[in-house]
Amino acid sequence: MKPKLIWANLTVEDLDRTTKFYTELGFKPNGASKELTSFFVGKNDFVIHFFLKDILKSNIKGEVADLKYGNEIVFTLSADNREEVDNWEAEVQHAGGTSISKAAEFGQGYYGFVFTDPDGHKFNVFYM
Repeated sequence: MKPKLIWANLTVEDLDRTTKFYTELGFKPNGASKELTSFFVGKNDFVIHFFLKDILKSNIKGEVADLKYGNEIVFTLSADNREEVDNWEAEVQHAGGTSISKAAEFGQGYYGFVFTDPDGHKFNVFYM
């Protein structure tokens, strides 16, 4: 198998809320419709589509993870320095995200924090 591209498809309850959250964080819009909102992430423009829950359930012919009880995936966002980590933590909170852990040192030479977006999708932010 040699896929041409890869991207993520996640579920959300409210497209407007999701669009506002990721726009406030500075993610680059990749279009929207009545079924999804989409963003480019990082230098390589990784795509994350945020579908309304019922739409994605119908498309995959099955259930999606209940984020109250677990994670379907944890994305990691790499920062250039500790100050950027601290700034991102403040931006996430201002935009309506929830900090799971405060920015702190962990492991050998790592500094970061974990947050969720308004729908409970987890992101790990770190500098190493």
